[in-house]
Amino acid sequence: MIEKGYSILGSRWFLVLLLLINIPGTIYGYIWYESQLANTPAKFLIFVPDSPTASLFFVIVLAAFLLKKNVPLVEALAAVTLFKYGIWAVVMIVWAGLAGAEMRWDHYMLIASHLGMAIQGLLYAPFYRIKPWHLIAVAVWTLHNDVIDYIYGMHPYVSRLILPYYSEIAYFTFWLSMLSLLIVYLLNTYQKKRTLE
Repeated sequence: MIEKGYSILGSRWFLVLLLLINIPGTIYGYIWYESQLANTPAKFLIFVPDSPTASLFFVIVLAAFLLKKNVPLVEALAAVTLFKYGIWAVVMIVWAGLAGAEMRWDHYMLIASHLGMAIQGLLYAPFYRIKPWHLIAVAVWTLHNDVIDYIYGMHPYVSRLILPYYSEIAYFTFWLSMLSLLIVYLLNTYQKKRTLE
């Protein structure tokens, strides 16, 4: 839970506002994945809707904050995946646009919403009660997800104009996972360790 009176980030009205933004966004995200989920083997279903699942983790964290509770493992999942999939989606959409794909209004909406995801991941990361083992568990989840996406081909749909760069997308995604884990470690676990020294 965020320290009482710390900032606007811990204000009840602001947490409620974020819930009111993230719940519809999460639902829309799952709807966006509807066609892909319909063609996904059952054993992979949990790993396919990356962005809405990241947003769902954050919704759980916000609800816990409102109840004055902490859920450290979910906090770690939220922090890492919000940043990772927020940045990933923005890069893929912009890359497709630069490759010649038509940029519609919904593409710009997706860029804005995914940038918002990444920012939320960074803003709240310092306040979570994450321990090293939480980050290890999240690393296993995140890197396993990358294997499912790029070895088994379950990654989110991308423009056909950048599909020829499949190997490069997979490579970028792996290192984005590592960067996301490192950033959350530095913003949270490392800072707390230094404070205790």
